[in-house]
Amino acid sequence: MTANRPLAGIRVIDLSRLAPGPYATMLLADMGAEVITVGAGGDPGVTPVVARGKTLIRLDLKSSEGREALHHLVQSADVLVEGFRPGVAARIGAGSDELCALNPRLVYCSLTGYGQDGPRAQEAGHDINYLASAGVLGAMGPHDAPPTVPLNLVADFGGGSLFAVVGILAALTERARTGKGRVIDAAMVDGCLSMMGMHSEMWGTDYMPSRGRGLLDGGAPFYRCYETADGGYMAVGALEPAFFKNFWTGLGFDDPIPNYMDPDLWPALEARFAQAFASRSRAEWNAVFEGADACVNPVLAPSEVRNDAQMAHRLTGAPTTVPLAPRFDGDDHSPPPVDMTDRTEAVLAASGLSPDTVAAVLKTNGAAKTRSLQWPPRRPKKPTGSNESNE
Repeated sequence: MTANRPLAGIRVIDLSRLAPGPYATMLLADMGAEVITVGAGGDPGVTPVVARGKTLIRLDLKSSEGREALHHLVQSADVLVEGFRPGVAARIGAGSDELCALNPRLVYCSLTGYGQDGPRAQEAGHDINYLASAGVLGAMGPHDAPPTVPLNLVADFGGGSLFAVVGILAALTERARTGKGRVIDAAMVDGCLSMMGMHSEMWGTDYMPSRGRGLLDGGAPFYRCYETADGGYMAVGALEPAFFKNFWTGLGFDDPIPNYMDPDLWPALEARFAQAFASRSRAEWNAVFEGADACVNPVLAPSEVRNDAQMAHRLTGAPTTVPLAPRFDGDDHSPPPVDMTDRTEAVLAASGLSPDTVAAVLKTNGAAKTRSLQWPPRRPKKPTGSNESNE
């Protein structure tokens, strides 16, 4: 029998948009929480990729009817997540003071880039900006080229979503003891600074003298990627002596193992490793190092992930390459479904609102004018007869 997921019985109201907040609440839904995502007007409030396990409703929080409905839902909620700029939630009747007064047990999480206070709290930004401010971007990429942007994984999902979830779980744990909720200020820059702790301490030392010249940033020849004969890449993480020994012999070298931690030897070692990897295809090198305990494996494109035996094993039962993570004992490991249906009427009726009130809310939703959420952003169509390349 499938066991209940750990957050079964927890109700989450999600007012956030785009990536960090919706991903955080998807994780809560994956762990069993009931997540009600609140869109506005024609905006569903969430993109399908992070909508699984969620119930979608629409409320125009600029109207008194929409605010009344939200306040009613909050009284039976355990968690609320919002990602507005500081002060915006309060202006639309969704601020922490107002909602926590309605429900003192509420865990209220504000998830923003720069946090709720400080000279830049009101500034617009995206993942790349938060990385730049927190010193993360300045430590990434080769020494002789601009910093490398690590998708939007570090600030949005790591420093934002995951730290918000940690805060929510901690607050729920405390509430079990005290009976009172908490207000969480989850700032992506704070998460980035926290994750950079070890590397910030190493900055300027022999282990990380500058960008692209350190132990873990691609500067060390035994911790980087190499191109293979067919244009693929192999990732090498042979840090420890035992792994480096297996790496060295796997490349076919029979001369004594050098003092590979000496930075003066790195240029020559890098050239030698690059020449070796360029002599065979990625598949051939994968065959050499598979099971060799050398910390060497092929660099896979997202479309190739399911071809890897270990990844396929971990994705068993998952319809996409987004599994339940982490797993819990007794779970069936099957992610909840995605349902983009507007459930406003059913949710509000089930919450105890009168039919007249529900009808009034639906009427304001129909009159609301909002931009529909679009991710990825639409690219403009090229004029007919355009000679521009699609590449």
